[in-house]
Amino acid sequence: MSTYLINHLRIPGGVPNEEGLSYLEQVEATVAPHGGKWLAQGDVDVVEGAWPGSVVLMEFPDRAAADRWYNSPEYQAILKLRTNNAVSDIILVDSLPEGFTVRGFAQQVRAMIAGASGS
Repeated sequence: MSTYLINHLRIPGGVPNEEGLSYLEQVEATVAPHGGKWLAQGDVDVVEGAWPGSVVLMEFPDRAAADRWYNSPEYQAILKLRTNNAVSDIILVDSLPEGFTVRGFAQQVRAMIAGASGS
C-alpha cells in the first residue's frame, strides 16, 4: 500500500536561498534508495480555504519506506538545510485499500455510532 508525503511549503521571499538550493540538489539522492518519487510540486490553485505557499507531493512504496527515508542518516544530514530556510507542514498518509468507497466508509461510521448508542 503506497504512502504519500504531502509538504505544505512556504519559502520566505518565494525564492530558495543558497542553503535551500543545496537541499534541492541533494534531496533526490536520499529518496531514490527508498523507492520515493515526486508526483507534484509547485504553486497551487486554492479552491476553498487558504493555502499560502506551494505543495510537494511524493509517493513511497509503503509507510516503512517513507519512515526509513525520513530517518536515514543521508536525509538527516541535509534536513536542516530545509528546516532552517523554509516553513513546512509535512504529513504522511497511506493510500486506501482496494475497494474503498466513501459511501462504505459512511456506512461503517453509522454502524459504529449505532453500536455505541445501543450499548
